[in-house]
Amino acid sequence: MSDEEWERFLRESVTGAAGAPVEPSARAREVERRLRGRSGPPEGPRTYSPARPRRRTGWYVAGLVTVVALLVVGLFPQQVVGWFGGSDGGQDGPLAAESEGPREAPGAEPDLRPTLAEPFRGSPAARWADGSAGITVPPARATGWMDAARVERALRQSRDFLVAAGLDSRVLRGERPTKAIALLNPHQKDVQEYLRTSLSSKAPTPETDPLLLFSRFRPEQARLVGDVVKTRGRLTYREGKRGALEVTADVTFVYPTTPAGDDGRDAEVVRTIVRREVVMSWDDPAKVVTEPGTMSLVSYALDMTNGGCSAPTGYFVPPFGTADEQPTHATRVDPYDRSEPIDTSDGTTSTGNGCATATRS
Repeated sequence: MSDEEWERFLRESVTGAAGAPVEPSARAREVERRLRGRSGPPEGPRTYSPARPRRRTGWYVAGLVTVVALLVVGLFPQQVVGWFGGSDGGQDGPLAAESEGPREAPGAEPDLRPTLAEPFRGSPAARWADGSAGITVPPARATGWMDAARVERALRQSRDFLVAAGLDSRVLRGERPTKAIALLNPHQKDVQEYLRTSLSSKAPTPETDPLLLFSRFRPEQARLVGDVVKTRGRLTYREGKRGALEVTADVTFVYPTTPAGDDGRDAEVVRTIVRREVVMSWDDPAKVVTEPGTMSLVSYALDMTNGGCSAPTGYFVPPFGTADEQPTHATRVDPYDRSEPIDTSDGTTSTGNGCATATRS
């Protein structure tokens, strides 16, 4: 053994060799015994979990997806609504408001007959809004002689006219449409003459039929089922003649009816479907003789299904008992199809094709 090895041997004999096992003390053995008796890691202020580095890749991807989604919604709102059941397909759930003209007819619905409990089942109207809620009013902007506030008021009054003419329960029972008439310019001679003739004549002509503007049922022949009339449509506007605000309404009304004297649980239910296009002119009083809060009628057109095929009576006449007896040679129409304008013969008024064969009702 060399001198260096002998000296290392003597030194390790006193201090212990490096890496050699050391006998634990009594206190260390007691601590170790307590730790082994626990089921989990030590708790309390002595515990410590090292932080893990976070990745931000997920946040970047989520942000990118959000931006793309918002872009798609902004560019293709109608298609996105359709993905989630808001189109005119046969999916469940209410439809989104009609903000633009539809490009096609509503999708097919289950072939189910309406009942007193469910008067709209088996038709696209089951997913339409109730009453005035189905008439979309666009945002107002300054147009013609009106500032934005006046345009907003005129749009609201235009919808009020449609409600008073097509949804007022008293008017539907055949009473005089007083509220609707109050919104018409009393100085528009042709319209005032039409009102006097149509609402007083017991035998109106196609030109003086009150149904051109007002929805009415003869109480002794038909009554509405419940208090709900389904609607779908919208208002649009532009600058008209002499700087007027010209508002166009295109709205479809669905009236569920049953025979007036039939109160049975299995009573027949027939839906009368009415589409109206009304063009209203809110004129500048400095250029046109008018009264505040009234408008002039530019045109009005009507298209109806299950409203009667005989000579005009001034009332809709649902074809109870004959709803399935439609001539095979008649023109076939889908009364829920709003993708095409009403076909008018003279450009101002029309009774529509009420005697055409409906592909569904």
